[in-house]
Amino acid sequence: MGHLKTRNLITAHERLRDQVAHALRAALISGELRPGELYSAPGLAEDFGVSATPVREAMLDLAREGLVEPVRNKGFRVTEVNERDLDQYTEIRTLIEVPTVGGITRTASAEQLEALRPLAEEIVSAARHHDLIGYLEADRQFHLRLLALSGNERLVETVGDLRKRSRLYGLTALNESGRLLPSAEEHLELLELMLAGDAKGAQKCMTRHLGHVRSLWAKGEGRQAR
Repeated sequence: MGHLKTRNLITAHERLRDQVAHALRAALISGELRPGELYSAPGLAEDFGVSATPVREAMLDLAREGLVEPVRNKGFRVTEVNERDLDQYTEIRTLIEVPTVGGITRTASAEQLEALRPLAEEIVSAARHHDLIGYLEADRQFHLRLLALSGNERLVETVGDLRKRSRLYGLTALNESGRLLPSAEEHLELLELMLAGDAKGAQKCMTRHLGHVRSLWAKGEGRQAR
């Protein structure tokens, strides 16, 4: 009984930490938490109405993802990503994902690709309803599950890490400008090309998709003040 009770308490505690981490990610996306700014766990805990412990643990989770960095005896600073970083992340993702999508188009079954359609539709729906957190989660799952069809787990881990570090800066502004929906619809376009066995077309679509938002960042149209 004692061990089961302890396990239940740990589960409840971890769930609270996950909820706080989710809220912190939302604040990062919306711009409420700004790159370069320093935040304390007690201060954020007061905003959330919880104790400092789950906030501190959630911030450590975000630190492992490269979203924040601990500052000794002060709290956590939201990490800044400059244009050069974003260019390099996009370049690496393009080198990895474009040829991989071409290979998957040639080897994946129609059933495997069709299994991704609900996620592609969820991305479009989230964009249409301005649900940025839902968009990011569905987008993450779509891309990583698609890449998983290559059978290369390390490749999936690498792209997952790059996605966390780039964080889709400027997503709020992109949404408000009405440009998020066209980007979301590219997922369905990509899926249709792959189902048709058009490897070259799928590669071109993926290249365009990865460069689409990055080009907006470069022009400053999709970036928030930070």
